[in-house]
Amino acid sequence: MLYIVLASAVVFFVGGRLFFFSPHLIMQGEVWRLITWIFIPINTGGGFSGILFTAIALYFYYFIGSTLEREWGTAKFTLYYIFGVILNIIYGLIIYFTADPITRFILDNTLWLTPSFLNLSMFFAFAVLYPNFVIRLFLLIPIKIKWLALANAIFFMFSVISELIGGRIFLGLLPLVALLNFFIVCGYDLISYIRPLKTQTSPQVINFKRAAKQAKRDLADKPYRHKCAVCGKTDAEYPELEFRYCSQCEGYHCFCIEHINNHIHFK
Repeated sequence: MLYIVLASAVVFFVGGRLFFFSPHLIMQGEVWRLITWIFIPINTGGGFSGILFTAIALYFYYFIGSTLEREWGTAKFTLYYIFGVILNIIYGLIIYFTADPITRFILDNTLWLTPSFLNLSMFFAFAVLYPNFVIRLFLLIPIKIKWLALANAIFFMFSVISELIGGRIFLGLLPLVALLNFFIVCGYDLISYIRPLKTQTSPQVINFKRAAKQAKRDLADKPYRHKCAVCGKTDAEYPELEFRYCSQCEGYHCFCIEHINNHIHFK
């Protein structure tokens, strides 16, 4: 992610005309455009404010991307990003070669395929992994990342709906391409977050739970709660003595601390 951010900073100052996605120019030999469009940063205007907001956006992308890279490992993160790039390229080529001549002319002369939605899709992945992570919006307002992800989702929906209403279908589907990449790679994590899977419990833990339930049932009939199966001591007689249940014995057998590790297992 560091290399992507540094290359994006260079492209910001050089200008994006030499790097934007153009199937027509690619067919003429400018094959670097298949890759360089991912380095075109979000359009934040010119002047000092443009430089400032671009720097903030690139730092944000670096923070999100590098965190995912540490969590997933470089291999998985690289595959995630490359797969998103490939999906966008395939989509761009399909749109171009199925469009009418006027639309092709617009696509060849418009900066329409940018990495903005691909980079923002990483934000969803980050929110799934760290939903309660707190950042300071505008360096002042603390807010959990899951609420920013919700705002990001609303932005995606608005982008789709506004472009479709305006008749620019090819632009309206771009956010969905980025989401497809997110769901393919992070779908399982998302489902686990929305509907946590039941924790698989070991047989030993199950035995301890059953022993605790059995002890509660026996409490009404017996004057003690725990009784050592070796020496017969009970918690009623020795309230300060510690009792445990053996997970290697068949059944539910209790032992005092003196015999928990010094007894013949019941088979």
